[in-house]
Amino acid sequence: MQQPSSDPAAMPSSSASSTSSASSDPQASEVAATVASLMPRARTELAELVAFRSVADPEQFPRSECEGAAAWVAEALRAEGFQDVAALDTPDGTQSVYGYLPGPVGAPTVLLYSHYDVQPPLDEAAWHTPPFELTDGADGRWYGRGAADCKGGFIMHLLALRAVKQNGGLPVSVKMIVEGSEEQGTGGLEQYARQHPELLAADTIVIGDAGNFRCGLPTVTATLRGMTLLRVQVDTLEGNLHSGLFGGAAPDALAALLRTLDSLRDAEGNTVIEGLDPDARWEGMPYPEENFRRDAKVLDGVGLIGDGAVADRLWARPAVTVLGIDCPPVVGATPSVHASARALISLRIPPGTDVGKAIELLVAHVESHVPWQARVSTEVIGKGQPFSADTSSPAYAAMAAALSAAYDGQEMQIAGMGGSIPLCNALDALYPEAEILLIGLSEPEAQIHAVNESVDPRELERMAVAEALFLRGYAEQAAGA
Repeated sequence: MQQPSSDPAAMPSSSASSTSSASSDPQASEVAATVASLMPRARTELAELVAFRSVADPEQFPRSECEGAAAWVAEALRAEGFQDVAALDTPDGTQSVYGYLPGPVGAPTVLLYSHYDVQPPLDEAAWHTPPFELTDGADGRWYGRGAADCKGGFIMHLLALRAVKQNGGLPVSVKMIVEGSEEQGTGGLEQYARQHPELLAADTIVIGDAGNFRCGLPTVTATLRGMTLLRVQVDTLEGNLHSGLFGGAAPDALAALLRTLDSLRDAEGNTVIEGLDPDARWEGMPYPEENFRRDAKVLDGVGLIGDGAVADRLWARPAVTVLGIDCPPVVGATPSVHASARALISLRIPPGTDVGKAIELLVAHVESHVPWQARVSTEVIGKGQPFSADTSSPAYAAMAAALSAAYDGQEMQIAGMGGSIPLCNALDALYPEAEILLIGLSEPEAQIHAVNESVDPRELERMAVAEALFLRGYAEQAAGA
């Protein structure tokens, strides 16, 4: 397998015109030209979809924002000729949009996945542009929450379908599922799929929620870490106390919480939860440290956390992150010993570890490391199993050829991803014979989940070309089998 260079100058550039992609294959060139002609429409559609503040948490944004986005997606599917289009009411109180587009009799069925819900915008004042308004950046990227993760993934699917239909017709049957609560991790679609196992059955599943290792380098994702969110509350007093009168002897809940959180990592920053392997190794594509520092925008002079190779830390090992702490802000704080404090913890779980067991170990660690006999309570908020794909399957061969054609002959790379897509394991369990591929638009420059999320329209264009070529190549492969 070709390995990516650690020299940025040697990396494939995304600045070359994507209309030159697939020039050695006349049919592929026609697909690329079609996608290029559809890009203005794609931008308009992505702007309309980004405008919905579809964070699947009614405590932050009205439920109507998600319902509006679901209705928009459903109408887009109907306009493309999809049948049986429905906004499915899933057990977590959200909606996932489904549609079916029949292909030739006897053709294989491909399930295309994305999600329309997004992460909260965080500090909107920290965005260079309004987070829910798709904006052209000076660097050529399109900025907006969900532009890459994963509203852009849905637009990628639409572009691919339009291109393949305009160049010989749809060669496969297509099921589309667009989830409404992926970012919240509440598992509504997973539960719905288990209750209706025939609904998403397919020969091959393309998850459009991953991304290239970097812009211009075609990549499929072979592994995902699982995840769980854990709320932790520490209580020590009936109420806050004056720090001058009681500080020094009264047990401070905030201090107890901070000590507990600190115990989750060692001095080097490795996650150290008893029972979880802190030393696992990644055997695939490396991630040079200098590239990671640039991708993560680590400040000069600041060290990385943990030890071992970067790929080990990202793709093969558990990783805990403190997502938030409920405590008084600095402005307006009073001289008090705190009676209660609360935090939200994320734990990413590598393939090979059951999420249920990992949760047990995390809870046991927290409970055993709270100091001063403080009272502690925990609550699990969503979970998802890790995932590992079979990259030797025939569908991967078809995707390798499609990506190579779309990216000027470059060889497809196989990487891991530290993030989680809980649905993958549910689909893998429901349809063990189905081949599952992960592609998408969330390359490092996209800054998904952070402020100033963006998508490179050249990546959107090329990935849509690749998906269209994959659908055609996969159908030909199945017909010749």
